[in-house]
Amino acid sequence: MSSPNTPNIDPNIGSKSANDPRVDFGFEQVSKTEKTQRVQSVFASVASKYDVMNDLMSFGAHRLWKQFTLSLTGLKTGQSALDVAGGTGDLAAGMLRQVGAEGQVVLSDINSKMLEVGRDRLLDRGWVSNVECIVANAEHLPFEDNFFDCLTIGFGLRNVTDKAAALRSMYRVLKPGGQLLVLEFSTPVLPGIKPLYDAYSFKVLPLLGRLVANDAASYRYLAESIRMHPDQETLLAMIQDAGFSQGRYHNLSGGIVAVHRGYKI
Repeated sequence: MSSPNTPNIDPNIGSKSANDPRVDFGFEQVSKTEKTQRVQSVFASVASKYDVMNDLMSFGAHRLWKQFTLSLTGLKTGQSALDVAGGTGDLAAGMLRQVGAEGQVVLSDINSKMLEVGRDRLLDRGWVSNVECIVANAEHLPFEDNFFDCLTIGFGLRNVTDKAAALRSMYRVLKPGGQLLVLEFSTPVLPGIKPLYDAYSFKVLPLLGRLVANDAASYRYLAESIRMHPDQETLLAMIQDAGFSQGRYHNLSGGIVAVHRGYKI
């Protein structure tokens, strides 16, 4: 690759035809089908080490980012919530505490191995009766219209093949008055942080992946996927285009991470 910020895209890779549209997989361009398959492979590979790697990669900060996200849900006892691409279940566990025994939380993920880890963690925490774990594609959520009071997606949207379709699907399953919360890596805004962030992302993360998870390639993809993800304002516009109102975002850690939110009115 020529630099951490320049996608290494071969101009001769296929055409962006209506029959075979190309999408980003890190710094590559691939078909939609291939991206879905390769993302599945990445997360199947890292599932068993996902939580350990999160702690190492973020120096534990991901726990604070998730706590901030949970502080915004507004969930009350007896309500319902959906955690999309919920992986190992941190946000789902937090929302279970918020809705209590009378509420309901669904943990969904397109990757069955990640979902198994999340399910086991929730069971270990004693959550049984009011939580469901469902394999689901964010672009085609298998739930009724106007069903959930709150929907979260943490560090998952950038891996979705068709983000606009996923946002529309999330809008559909939320109740009127329901809130969407998107926790995701974003574009740093703190002066001077970008060179350090690039060096860490493209040199340290793959090394950690190789040493801890025996998988440098997957963590190289994760670093690339962050760079290809829409910046704060672009994602805000996408959320609004999907129908959400009162859209806004909160930069965390100098914009390395952002929480976007919007309501279904």
